Amino acid sequence: MSQEDLSLSCSVKVNYLDGKGCVNRSLNNARSLIQLGRNEFREIILKIECGKITLSFGIKDMILHTRFIKEGKATITLKEPNVHILISNCPTGKLNAFLKTLVAKVERLKESKPIGVKERLLSTKPRSFEEISPLTALDVNILQKRLNKPVSKQSNWPETPKSRKRGAQDSGPENSTPLRKIPNIDRPLVSRLLTAEQRNVMNAVMSGRNIFFTGSAGTGKSFLLKRILGTLAPDSTFATASTGVAACQIGGITLHAFAGIGSGTAPLPQCLEQAIKKCKSWKQCQHLIVDEISMVDRQFFQKLEKIARVVRKNDKPFGGIQLILTGDFLQLPPVCKKGQDRTYCFQSEAWRNCIDVNIELKQVKRQNDKDFINLLQDVRRGRSSKEVVAKLKSTSMQNIDKDGILATKLSTHKDDVEIINTSHLAKLPGESQVFYATDNTPSLIEFMNNHCPVSDKLELKVGAQVMLTKNLDLSRGLVNGARGVVVAFEKETQKLPIVKFVCGVQEAVQYEKWTVRAHSGLILVRKMLPLKLAWAMSIHKSQGMTLDCVEVSLSRVFECGQAYVALSRARSMKGLRVLDIEPSSIRADPQVLKFYHRLQCITPLFQSEIEEFLS
Repeated sequence: MSQEDLSLSCSVKVNYLDGKGCVNRSLNNARSLIQLGRNEFREIILKIECGKITLSFGIKDMILHTRFIKEGKATITLKEPNVHILISNCPTGKLNAFLKTLVAKVERLKESKPIGVKERLLSTKPRSFEEISPLTALDVNILQKRLNKPVSKQSNWPETPKSRKRGAQDSGPENSTPLRKIPNIDRPLVSRLLTAEQRNVMNAVMSGRNIFFTGSAGTGKSFLLKRILGTLAPDSTFATASTGVAACQIGGITLHAFAGIGSGTAPLPQCLEQAIKKCKSWKQCQHLIVDEISMVDRQFFQKLEKIARVVRKNDKPFGGIQLILTGDFLQLPPVCKKGQDRTYCFQSEAWRNCIDVNIELKQVKRQNDKDFINLLQDVRRGRSSKEVVAKLKSTSMQNIDKDGILATKLSTHKDDVEIINTSHLAKLPGESQVFYATDNTPSLIEFMNNHCPVSDKLELKVGAQVMLTKNLDLSRGLVNGARGVVVAFEKETQKLPIVKFVCGVQEAVQYEKWTVRAHSGLILVRKMLPLKLAWAMSIHKSQGMTLDCVEVSLSRVFECGQAYVALSRARSMKGLRVLDIEPSSIRADPQVLKFYHRLQCITPLFQSEIEEFLS
């Protein structure tokens, strides 16, 4: 399906209401097609194909209910005729684009003169339906001007009168209440087009193949993963990750929680018994996404494959579930106990039987300096030449601090991080301001601390070095990992911290929300400042971040790939300071290097198959 195709394939329920607002007739179909178009008078038409029945509604005035848009659900309320159109099990990315286009086109239609009854009756134009085109920059401009919102800044969508009265703190569960915002819109609608490599991955996913896509840091794996999630039906798609924080970033659960087998260290018969008791997810799943697959070892992956076939009563690889795996084996290896040999999931028979397509993304987006990119690639592959080590050592005297914002020190050991941050905060003069998280389930605070990028408590002072833990505004540089310093606190009741960021922005940081799915299906929500102390952080916790100024000490590196993860957090050599490094600090696992060498040979063969399949 083309990225510009706005049609929706989803479940639809149409409720016709009487004068009192009661449902007097309904039409329900689990596999419907919704199209947005124009008739012969250039009016907006919503066409719904429900099996053998086709419905058409003219859109003049409407209310959107989008509280559960991230779950692929929305409701369109029309006044003429008086109907509720309930959409569910819709790919979230497609639904988001569809609703944004609908709002923009309807707003633009208001500028044109309405067609009168007489003109309709006398018209000789044949009836027609032409699918509507995606948003243009002009559509966005018109919509933003109507809402009195600046185009250059991402903004929330319009409030309804009812939602204004409810206030910004309302987060009730009722889908019948219009939500204050639809997720932000860029100009144009598809602001970040997929690269050719990323399109190859998307094509493989849409063809139903089991795929593993990988790439070095900054090649857009996380961005692509979110785009994939937006194209698959939510009810049958399960987003998981090997760690709690990584799962939180994609709005999913841990792979262990999905499997329902605890730590997975028990013998296979016991794991099977546990999984059968919680088999609903296994049976419902058609697409299984696993982020940070590199941290899953061979034994656990092998168990999962066997469990999938038994629980689903299907002898196809992984029980017929489509696997979409991503991660970089040259960055984060599986955790193993002391004295045990490390094994990777790609070494398992299950991997060989399941994975159809391997694709490596090579186009780096995080860094622009080709020399720095090439240096990082050498470090990633464990090439510790004299030239590489010398270039890194030459950064040791660089002054990378800027406007009171100090470089973040990346440490190999997490215990060192806590000591560095607390000691620096204590040395600052002035009064502390303590901020506490608000959780919808306070009894699970520890669980949230392990699965959420922010903890339940944050102590700050003026002069505290901080970093963002969430993307707030990409266009202004307020991204996950953006560095700043607290310059003041607001005088209002909340006393929000005012932070000056490296990108030049200075503003009060507001509370944000994170959603975590517990293994029991419970939805946990944390409301907290998207900040953490940034004098130091562990290399492991920095995974996925882009840091403006980084200081690293690599003398205590103890894992393959650890040096690469630390160095690749920097945007450029100008923002990097390496205090100490030896050739032995740079290393990669030979087993992984062999796997990637073989992967490069295989990928073109599978690519030709994909192209043939799609044609």
